[in-house]
Amino acid sequence: MNDVPMHYCPGCSHGVVHKLVAEVIEEMGMADKAVGVCPVGCAVFAYRYLDIDWQEAAHGRAPACATAIKRLWNDRLVFTYQGDGDLACIGTAESIHALNRGENITMIFINNAIYGMTGGQMAPTTLIGQKTATCPYGREPQLHGYPLNMTELAAHLQGTCYVTRQSVHSVGAIRKAKAAIRKAFEANMAGKGSALIEIVSTCNSGWKLSPVKANKWMEENMFKQYPIGDLKDDTDK
Repeated sequence: MNDVPMHYCPGCSHGVVHKLVAEVIEEMGMADKAVGVCPVGCAVFAYRYLDIDWQEAAHGRAPACATAIKRLWNDRLVFTYQGDGDLACIGTAESIHALNRGENITMIFINNAIYGMTGGQMAPTTLIGQKTATCPYGREPQLHGYPLNMTELAAHLQGTCYVTRQSVHSVGAIRKAKAAIRKAFEANMAGKGSALIEIVSTCNSGWKLSPVKANKWMEENMFKQYPIGDLKDDTDK
């Protein structure tokens, strides 16, 4: 980790996940061989925090960039770090097809059910009834469609070797999330296929809640739509 000022809002899940990724890379001894791909969104400045090689991608195109990097340098540990807008909206095609091809990359997917950077608009993952800047009376399925469960979709693709949904709202959850990141990275380096790690997260600024209340709201509401746990694990094959 670089010693730089944090730009994320207080209580944001991004900082915790950044630290977990940094710890896993260091423990694997891959600091000089890791390449991260930044999204457009709150994590657009992820390259400030981890002292590894980074590539900035156009909005939604991180999996395409990661595919090229991994194919050119197969000995590199390549991962994307994306939010729900970048991965599940504008980047849906790149995400699904990279996973389906079995590219040996990991996609780390931060799902906070809202567009945090641009003012709190509805995301593909926004819950039914959840209020945002663009659905101020709550998301209605007849008007806005249903929440998109990208991780369930990924679990059905033949190219994926590991698909999991975790969170970082407690010490126990943080440990499980770190273990998931390690498993995904090791599977990639072993050439076993694509991995998707969804991290169900908070956006207390977008949700207009304190960090403590945001964690509670996530547990009471987000986990019903996005249950925690492994959806697919073929890493031992």
